[in-house]
Amino acid sequence: MSALKGKIDFTLFISVLNANPNGDPLNGNRPRMNMDGYGEISDVCIKRKIRNRFQDLGQRVFVQSDDRSDDGCSSLKERADSCEKLKVEIAKKKKADRDLCAKIACEEWLDVRSFGQVFAFKGEDVSFGVRGPVSIHQAVSLSPVDIISMQITKSVNSEAGKESKASDTMGTKHRIGYAVYKVMGSVNVQLAEKTGFTQEDAEILKEALKTLFENDASSARPDGSMEVCQMYWWQHEEKTPAISSGRIQRAFHIDPVSRPKDFTDYHITWNLEGCMEPEVFDFV
Repeated sequence: MSALKGKIDFTLFISVLNANPNGDPLNGNRPRMNMDGYGEISDVCIKRKIRNRFQDLGQRVFVQSDDRSDDGCSSLKERADSCEKLKVEIAKKKKADRDLCAKIACEEWLDVRSFGQVFAFKGEDVSFGVRGPVSIHQAVSLSPVDIISMQITKSVNSEAGKESKASDTMGTKHRIGYAVYKVMGSVNVQLAEKTGFTQEDAEILKEALKTLFENDASSARPDGSMEVCQMYWWQHEEKTPAISSGRIQRAFHIDPVSRPKDFTDYHITWNLEGCMEPEVFDFV
């Protein structure tokens, strides 16, 4: 395993077609939208999809969805206890070496050494945290979005009896007709050195981002309704480049489109004098 060569910045442009990319549970599960009418996808949602792809690529992941558990563990506590080295060290209680605990956790699970994790469980005397090198911004759409709502009905009663609801009980589904979202992120070398995030891990992350929506289909996101259209990847030679991540992300020029119907409706260019050229992956 080789050390991370240099800081990484990345940008993805993802499309949404007749799907709900990230529902807001406090707003009737409507697609998230900011005060200016632009669609949003939370960083937590994006990290969930990356973790799922890590699993698909054969990596060990600590924070797993219940429906994708691949190790028989039903909770984070149970998964932490399944690591014998970590369990032994935590059992030392006040004498436990928290730095060693963090090192063991990073070696065991890719998402821990990527995103970090807080290990604090009820009844345990030992708690510790890991700060990860991979940071993800919330995604924001390139244009304001229109939310389409559809009334739906049940075709059968859930239960028999007087208290059962009628089979035509109404419900609502929400979707975005079409939108393109911009996802931004980076990998910090100094933190990568602390967690053991390697160059090989960076290549796995790159592959996960390129295939972010594989095996992600659901009722709200039918297969093919969300896809990565374009990806930019910068791997700098320096640990701390002279050009900041903010300047790199601001160097995109995107012509405004009021009602996009396809990714090709946008004209996206990037240019920043003095900065290395990115790897660009086109998927449309």
